[in-house]
Amino acid sequence: MPTFDIVSKFDPSEVDNAIQNLKREISQRYDFKNSNSQIEFEKDQITIITDDDYKLTQLQEILKVQITKRGIDAKALDMGKVEISAGQSVRQSISMIQGINREISKDIIKIIKDSKIKVQVSIQGDELRVSGKKRDDLQQTITLLKTQNFDLPLQFINFRD
Repeated sequence: MPTFDIVSKFDPSEVDNAIQNLKREISQRYDFKNSNSQIEFEKDQITIITDDDYKLTQLQEILKVQITKRGIDAKALDMGKVEISAGQSVRQSISMIQGINREISKDIIKIIKDSKIKVQVSIQGDELRVSGKKRDDLQQTITLLKTQNFDLPLQFINFRD
């Protein structure tokens, strides 16, 4: 029976490469000259510390561009609250979303069931497994989910006949 998995993952090494490119770009840009801008990446957390809100906005945009260049959807970034830290500087923690939570899993299952495509969906931890009798039904399911707008990036992997 053909199956595939729906996941939401990213490669941490690609995120690290994007952060390194961002640091390189900060060091070369004129508007960041003599500024105290730092960006750190640990596990699933990115921390940005900079002088003011304007520079923070610039760093966020550059980060999104660098992440996208590395093949990671910018929806994986969960922008945290901006905090004012020592002096004039601002700090923001950005979480990298990985895995599909229960609510979104239930939404995906509901969308698939409402479409009347003849497939079965099961929750397997933070992934979903879709199985059906026909390969065309699975491809139709992937097409359906690609048209939907979820708050996290979805990947379709392990397509097996």
